[in-house]
Amino acid sequence: MTSLIPWQQRLSTGTEDIQDEVISWYQQTRHGRAYIPTMIWGTLQTEAYATVILRQVVDFLGVPDDVPAGVAKRMERQKVLYDGAHHYELILGEQALYTNIGGPEVMRGQLERLLRDGDLPSLSLGVLSATAEVGVVPIPAFNMRGEDQVHYELVSCGVDITDFAEIALHDKAFGALRGAASYGDEARNLITKALDFWSRGGSASK
Repeated sequence: MTSLIPWQQRLSTGTEDIQDEVISWYQQTRHGRAYIPTMIWGTLQTEAYATVILRQVVDFLGVPDDVPAGVAKRMERQKVLYDGAHHYELILGEQALYTNIGGPEVMRGQLERLLRDGDLPSLSLGVLSATAEVGVVPIPAFNMRGEDQVHYELVSCGVDITDFAEIALHDKAFGALRGAASYGDEARNLITKALDFWSRGGSASK
């Protein structure tokens, strides 16, 4: 089964209420997986980075402006990384380290956070190099909540997939991405390279 809910409907009261939903999802999901090719996973975003993202959401969709409240809830959601009861497999596309969210200062702080928290016991962090060969066609970002649901965030709506056969295909796709991603020192090297880029003001070539 696939369900589609327009963002204007889900965000009709602003960003805070939906963040409460997401907190509940993460608390209930002991083992989650996420592939995020072009931005930083929300559960690892700094306050500054999350503020830029939610401000863009409010301005783009024209929903009620409660950005500080939404950001506070996004920060609350990150407690799952430190409670010892959850584990998440995260694969970031290398592009996520370079997509300009808020300018060099915000990006430096965000990449420093990745280097600091990338070795948390609750987290398996991989980075998919821009030149990595992957045995699956290019695919957009998706989150796997346990074994029962896959979630996509599209321009106009959120999409939830619960069909077993479709979830199995996403499991296979995540395995292919995991096999092509860099972990450990190799992942840290890619993040450090991006941090150096932003530390130079983001104007030099990679």
